[in-house]
Amino acid sequence: MASASTIDIQDFINDRPFSRFQISVLVACFLVVAADGFDTAAIGFIAPALREQWGLTPPQLSMLFVSGLAGLMIGAFVFGPIADKIGRKAVLIFATVGFGVASILSAWAANVEALAFWRFVTGLGLGGAMPMAITLTSEYSPERSRSLLVTIMFCGFTVGGASGGLAAAGLVANYGWQGVLILGGVLPLILAAFLIVSLPESVRYLVLKGRQDDRVAKILKRIDPTVRLDGVHFIGVRKAAGSPVGQLFTRDLVRGTLLLWVTFFMSLLVYYLLTSWLPTLLKTAGQTQQSAALIALMLPIGSTVGAFAIGYLMDHFGPHATLAGSYSLAAVFIILLGLSTDSAWLLVLAVFGAGLGTGGSQIGINALAASFYPTASRATGVSWANAVGRTGSLVGSVIGGYLLNIGWSLGTVFAVAAIPALVAALAIFAKGRSGAGNSLAASGPLPINQA
Repeated sequence: MASASTIDIQDFINDRPFSRFQISVLVACFLVVAADGFDTAAIGFIAPALREQWGLTPPQLSMLFVSGLAGLMIGAFVFGPIADKIGRKAVLIFATVGFGVASILSAWAANVEALAFWRFVTGLGLGGAMPMAITLTSEYSPERSRSLLVTIMFCGFTVGGASGGLAAAGLVANYGWQGVLILGGVLPLILAAFLIVSLPESVRYLVLKGRQDDRVAKILKRIDPTVRLDGVHFIGVRKAAGSPVGQLFTRDLVRGTLLLWVTFFMSLLVYYLLTSWLPTLLKTAGQTQQSAALIALMLPIGSTVGAFAIGYLMDHFGPHATLAGSYSLAAVFIILLGLSTDSAWLLVLAVFGAGLGTGGSQIGINALAASFYPTASRATGVSWANAVGRTGSLVGSVIGGYLLNIGWSLGTVFAVAAIPALVAALAIFAKGRSGAGNSLAASGPLPINQA
């Protein structure tokens, strides 16, 4: 605390237990990311049914995957800078409504081209919603447990992805692939109504905006109702020169930005290659459509378990070594995946381990990005890192269709898929060794950048 009438906003959050109000913010963001994960993964789980009903070729399936991921990429690029200008809450709600409506409209597509268009529109909203949820959770978290809390919140993505698998296993047989998309649209629309009423704006953003002390005080009273905040001025967030995008390339941030981008690109490349094509690859290897969906379900389950472990290790032992190790572990399990097609139990274990290392690490890298960037450019930094990562997901989706077309064995396909996981491990290790962001997260908990 600077004085009796001046309070540092982060000190206020750090000095108090994680309150019910902060838990409610985390839960709201968790649900947004869960809806995001459901809609993102749905196309992969319904791909076998679409392939059978419409007689789609692997390149046509790739077009469906790529269109949604292209929307995700553009949405992340566009919405991040907007959120740093007008606030996190409005952008989050707008994006959630957008992908809900577009998912419902996708269910009425009469051909692959129309479905690809609506998957692109759905992706625009998905690309804007997820970085806002990460940013809001980070800005309401105490420094001592920020990585763990962000990873817990982001587990909503893997829970949503797993729910997509369960929905596909049940709904496709009874209601067709359209039932999965309709459910994926109705849920976020219900959630958006809840967000309008209950979700607060980021207090760090309000302090940055200035002249919002009364509004900030009302929000902080919900964290600690016993504190007196009448007439208090809040500090702890400094305005930075230039645009939010330009701030990513300042002398202090540019090296870390570029290495994060390499990590995001490789991480999402391998994760979406697996997410998009695993059910189809498993069916090609002789699994039934239902068993392929259920085995692929172990990927998001492994991601969820991995996120908890990785978040804890990042807060206690540092993010760079933790993430380098988890990406390396992912590569081992991905290679094992290609050698396990004759054993159902070994296949389940390999898919679970691949999810633990890929999805779990992806959640961890989002927590690191949220802590690395200052408030003035945090939404942009997290969004643009995700957007660069989405270009990797586009590559991953295209590679899957290409490898299916040329007839490579599953062992070779998964050996190739392990390479980007190893590159991600090297990039994040290099970031830690180079000193990019080490003042933020060299070891122990991840303190927020006070710039």
